[in-house]
Amino acid sequence: MQTNLLDAIKHTADGQEAESILRACVHCGFCTATCPTYQLLGNELDSPRGRIYLIKEMLEGAAVTEKTMLHLDRCLTCRSCETTCPSGVQYGRLVDIGRGYAEERTGRSLGQRIQRGLLRQVLPRPAVFNSLLAAGRMMRPLLPGGVARSIPVAQKRTARPAARHARTMLVLEGCVQPGLAPNTNAAAARVLDRLGISLVGAEKAGCCGAVSYHLNAHEDGLDYMRRNIDAWYPSVEKGAEAIVMTASGCGAMVKEYGHLLRNDPAYAAKAERISGLTRDLSEILAAEKDGLLNLLTPAQHGKVAFHAPCTLQHGQRIVGVIEQLLTRAGYELTPVADKHLCCGSAGTYSILQKELSQQLLRNKLNALQSGKPAQIASANIGCQTHLQSGTDMPVRHWIELLDDALASATGGN
Repeated sequence: MQTNLLDAIKHTADGQEAESILRACVHCGFCTATCPTYQLLGNELDSPRGRIYLIKEMLEGAAVTEKTMLHLDRCLTCRSCETTCPSGVQYGRLVDIGRGYAEERTGRSLGQRIQRGLLRQVLPRPAVFNSLLAAGRMMRPLLPGGVARSIPVAQKRTARPAARHARTMLVLEGCVQPGLAPNTNAAAARVLDRLGISLVGAEKAGCCGAVSYHLNAHEDGLDYMRRNIDAWYPSVEKGAEAIVMTASGCGAMVKEYGHLLRNDPAYAAKAERISGLTRDLSEILAAEKDGLLNLLTPAQHGKVAFHAPCTLQHGQRIVGVIEQLLTRAGYELTPVADKHLCCGSAGTYSILQKELSQQLLRNKLNALQSGKPAQIASANIGCQTHLQSGTDMPVRHWIELLDDALASATGGN
């Protein structure tokens, strides 16, 4: 694709990256076949190719309108198009640049500004989020059905093993996961403890930065990233083997730290090291599979439908690993049609684009439940909560299922 970007942006870091990505696109249209919003709406401007044209036109001087923002906002940033693209177009990075540029040049309504501002103030702050969550749970019996279902019931917290092994790995606790699903990291810690690995947190680490960054508050997002690097780095220098992610959305973002902070002289090298050490939990366990298999005994644990989050399969390109781990643990995985498609959670998308999100949720649950599983498993807290809001079937993080299988095989020890 030929480009003629404005001089004001052409020589900036974002402009140079955008131009490189735009020039990689060959207009083939393969991306439209796997784009969830294009499948629902049938509008070229709601496809990756159409949005690429919108971004190109903006950066070349075309007016930024409310219509431009509408089509960019409708994008899930699921990155399914990247998996499909034969030219390797890094669409996710391009749409972040395009949205940020557009937001600077067009005003949002007061309602949109308030809504997005609240999301940035509430979701990344566990104390604020957990207080509101507790209030919502108290009010749950009095709320309309649809609203009540969006507030998950509280989990009973389970114990974590004390750090006792020479091998140590860091874990990101996350911002909403501790309140919504506290047993996820507890289960991860128990599984790794059985393998001789202690999973520990870093007190000052917090939100990965994705909430702010994907809401076009890029500098705010970068500040969250710097804070996490500062929190993790002392442990990294002391020999922590990895930074483990139990939420694939956070994992996809932290693996981008090196790229996003590449122009920050104080953090570029550290960010690159942090990204290099970041692993999804499934990658850790796949590397430890021999020890894991020694702990498991043949047993049948029932039928499970696995939902692979977009941030896992398209963002991190981890495909089939969790399915293999669950199968080896004795779970029967049911078939899931169109498993490459997004469930509609997509960070804050389920709040900001509710109608489209609900359509995608219904489609995804139909696919997941078609094989009559006993439960659904996922790998990201956003997907897990979103899916649970639409079904009475239990939706759990896959590590909890593996923890159950290990506990059964070892008599709870």
